[in-house]
Amino acid sequence: MRILVIGQGGREHALVWKLKQSPQVEVVYCAPGNAGTGLDAINVDIAATDIPQLLKFAQKEKIDLTVVGPEAPLVAGLVDEFIKAGLRVFGPTKKAAELEGSKRFAKELMRKAAVPTADFRIFTNAAEAISYIDEREVERVVVKADGLASGKGVVVCSTREEARQAIKRILLEKEFGTAGERIVIEDRLEGQEASLLAFVDGHTIIPLEAAQDHKAAHDGDTGPNTGGMGAYSPTPVITPDLIDTVVEKVLIPTVHEMRKDGRNFRGCLYAGLMLTNQGPKVLEFNVRLGDPETQAVLMRLKSDLATVLYAAADGKLADIEPLEWDTRPAVCVVMAAEGYPGNYAKGQVIRGLTEAAAVEDAKVFHAGTKLKDDQVLTDGGRVLGVTALGENLAQAKLHAYQAVKCIRWDGAWCRKDISDKAQQYESQSERGA
Repeated sequence: MRILVIGQGGREHALVWKLKQSPQVEVVYCAPGNAGTGLDAINVDIAATDIPQLLKFAQKEKIDLTVVGPEAPLVAGLVDEFIKAGLRVFGPTKKAAELEGSKRFAKELMRKAAVPTADFRIFTNAAEAISYIDEREVERVVVKADGLASGKGVVVCSTREEARQAIKRILLEKEFGTAGERIVIEDRLEGQEASLLAFVDGHTIIPLEAAQDHKAAHDGDTGPNTGGMGAYSPTPVITPDLIDTVVEKVLIPTVHEMRKDGRNFRGCLYAGLMLTNQGPKVLEFNVRLGDPETQAVLMRLKSDLATVLYAAADGKLADIEPLEWDTRPAVCVVMAAEGYPGNYAKGQVIRGLTEAAAVEDAKVFHAGTKLKDDQVLTDGGRVLGVTALGENLAQAKLHAYQAVKCIRWDGAWCRKDISDKAQQYESQSERGA
């Protein structure tokens, strides 16, 4: 099997690494890739959004399966073009990808499908939005840019003034460009956040092991929202019973409503959840594997990923064996560039990668890196996803941070508390028992 992975982040490196392990796979290409994917696959210098060139490459190289990592090419219609050309591709069509491409569409679809989510209102006029905020009894809201904003178009507000400022930044100051031409204002949900990803072929839904992302930049969930500063899997807040509940009340109604709407969903459906006192509620949907959740989840997957994704692309997930998982937990710690999620420098030399790779049960997934003159340089805000397994969560965390300590570049930083939420939750559960 000849496989093309599209994208250049940590998620794509994890996909490349896992797909390469399949005995059925002859070669894996990654477009455009990074310094890490260049070690585990063959990088191709084509941008993830350059659909004509990607199509041309896939046809020339007789690619058997294309796996799309990031959301932008999905929303732009890459899958439609590949299908038209008779190529097998894992990912949703342009119409189905609107579930992530438009917060408004997603919220309205959830309302139609009776999927539990926060109450919301939609605005294009800043004055009307501010008036709505001023009239509300409850101050705490979430303000979201409607379109794609690289995971940063969500502002969690504790006061009316914070909400007013978020509205002005998005609608008036155009902080997120065309993604912010419309906003969604929704009630702020309280509880633990968690992510459940599932492979979907239009009919069959196979949930993956649960993971928990850490969106806030700094320890204790403080600081601005980022694309994700780390993740761990499994998470004690999502029990097997809760997975069944989410499949029944969230995933099945969503996939069914999408099909009714002429948007048959094939690919990875990602439900970002808030575990409230009233049960799980959907914060957002993504239409691709999460980053950095993928790094933690794929470290634990024992099944042949190439077989699974091939079957999903063909609408034949019902024919595959149940997924097998390593019982050991995994922790992924994101190492970021100084200044992230704001402005940050690129081109810093990364040292210690060989030493980190030697740490027991650890794998360093590259996200924002590039190779120049045999040196690995920083080339993004989130630079590495240092991921490790352990016999228990504490050991997985220890192995991950041992590998982190090996790696150095000017201005490197990370959160120090990835996975601590699980231990807090477990101790609270024991006290409550």
